[in-house]
Amino acid sequence: MDGPIIQLTGIGRSYPQGEERLSVLRDVDLTIRPGEFVAIMGASGSGKTTLMNILGCLDRPSTGRYLFAGQDTGGLDNAELAALRRERFGFIFQRYHLLPELTALGNVEIPAVYRGESASLRRARAAGLLDRLGMGARLDHRPAALSGGQQQRVSIARALMNDASVILADEPTGALDSRSGEEVLSILEELNADGRTIIIVTHDPKVAARARRVIEISDGRIIADRQNRPETPAAVRDRSARGASALPGSAFREALRMALVSMRAHKLRSFLTMLGIIIGIASVVSVVALGEGSRQQVLANISSLGTNTLEVFPGRDFGDMRSGRIKTLVAADAEALGRLSFVAAATPGTATTATIRFGGTEASAQISGVGADYFAVTGSAIVAGRSFGQAAVDRMAQEVVIDTNTRDSLFPDRADGGVGQVIHAGNGLLQVVGVAEIASRGPGGSQSLRLYAPYTTVQARYLGTSTLSSLTLRIADDADMGAAQSAVTAFLTQRHGTQDFFIVNTDQIRQTITSTTGALTLLIAAIAVISLVVGGIGVMNIMLVSVTERVSEIGLRMAVGARRSDILQQFLIEAVLVCMIGGILGIAAALGFGLVFDRFSTSFTMIQSPNAMIAALISSTLIGITFGFLPARSAARMDPVAALSKG
Repeated sequence: MDGPIIQLTGIGRSYPQGEERLSVLRDVDLTIRPGEFVAIMGASGSGKTTLMNILGCLDRPSTGRYLFAGQDTGGLDNAELAALRRERFGFIFQRYHLLPELTALGNVEIPAVYRGESASLRRARAAGLLDRLGMGARLDHRPAALSGGQQQRVSIARALMNDASVILADEPTGALDSRSGEEVLSILEELNADGRTIIIVTHDPKVAARARRVIEISDGRIIADRQNRPETPAAVRDRSARGASALPGSAFREALRMALVSMRAHKLRSFLTMLGIIIGIASVVSVVALGEGSRQQVLANISSLGTNTLEVFPGRDFGDMRSGRIKTLVAADAEALGRLSFVAAATPGTATTATIRFGGTEASAQISGVGADYFAVTGSAIVAGRSFGQAAVDRMAQEVVIDTNTRDSLFPDRADGGVGQVIHAGNGLLQVVGVAEIASRGPGGSQSLRLYAPYTTVQARYLGTSTLSSLTLRIADDADMGAAQSAVTAFLTQRHGTQDFFIVNTDQIRQTITSTTGALTLLIAAIAVISLVVGGIGVMNIMLVSVTERVSEIGLRMAVGARRSDILQQFLIEAVLVCMIGGILGIAAALGFGLVFDRFSTSFTMIQSPNAMIAALISSTLIGITFGFLPARSAARMDPVAALSKG
């Protein structure tokens, strides 16, 4: 390159200070040619560091013009300035600015990560640079395990990683002892001899004496520009054509890798961040499982009342005081209803209570008078013996089918369940012909003792009336339950001349209870979702704190060429990863809770829903994106100079 690599004309830099502005640089004119070794000297507050930040495109001048290799930097946007820093500049900082969670090798690789080089190529190049600088034996050491001189060597290797043509060193020996400082200066001289342009900012005259050219600055103005010794032509490095394009997806993969490294380095903070998500997801999945389990149990209980059944009772509703005086519900109604096309079967019903005895055992039981089709209508299973048939109904046989509770009470030790035995029931005798598995049919049904005899027998021997207390109809599977209920209502009203009955539709009960259960599940799920949102807010708060804690890292990444989009992507990926891992752990916690619940619960089991788990995982990811965007944007919008100064 024949012309100057750096050319400043009328550069000024000022910052707001209250209602006024503080001028740090004033009318700076400076030209630096390729291959020079320049020291910028000045006391603290003279403006030398601000000048270096402008030279390295970390800061923009308030006034004036800055040309780098003939290109006006004033017209470059943030991404183009980042590319310029990444391709042409290498920074060596007084405080090293090494990332504590990365090894020496990992720290040196960072500029090549943002340049898009493959992992194998950049790892080999970083190892070669460290070996050249005498750090070959400490590639896997983290900064805390390195001395100050060794950390500065890592910083120099990082500055050379992208083969920078201009090295900017801010007080490179300021934090080192004299021996380490001498080694660093010798390295810089070697790099200059190799054709690199070296610019050192220092307040130490001994350090400045090692440069070929010294520029003195005071109160923001250049007051001297002299040659220490005659300039000797150096081999100038041509970097104008060098460049690398990122491999497809490499930026995302590297951001993902760095996010994982950061999370691993701060395990406790990461866990506390995801704790709210874990609780929220576990709550949502568990509530859905509990709701589905209870719903299925309710449906099973309702199914035990009879599949597609209508039950007809005298009176206007349960508790109607006039129902005992209604005598119009009779067996002929069951026979007439049974002939309707949509009725699969019909059975009369009546009931009384009596004391039953067998041997020395005595108990109170309900004796239900039913038709021959009763067990088929209600879906009850005969587990021992047989049912009674229509012939037994016609001749008012003294036969009875007992339920399993009665069997366990009267015949606990008999393998046949008491089939063939005769029991005393009130003032009569009944022979046990079968045992039925009868599920709960109302409050207390699961514990009470029930006997099922022909309804004619119960009417004649116990009640002395032909009136029925109920009719049970099984509706055909292809019939609409609502239409069937309306048709039965119209049919019986016509037969009785008035509607002196009411109908219980088990399908309506099922729909009502299912709706109620769904509403309760939705309510509890809403509360769980609120906890999930609270967890998301917690993620946002902790990520914002994390951004504040990591300003030095952000400044460094920008200095070595990271674009704002790279910073945004990394922090957003961290937030999403935290929420996704929290979601997975939350699902695992919900499954563990389900196992414990099923082990100790006898009423019903939790039914886990894969769809609910997938939805929960998607929700946790969306929460990570939603609540992680603000911290990520905050990090991406940081000023690199301000970030580096806080590190």
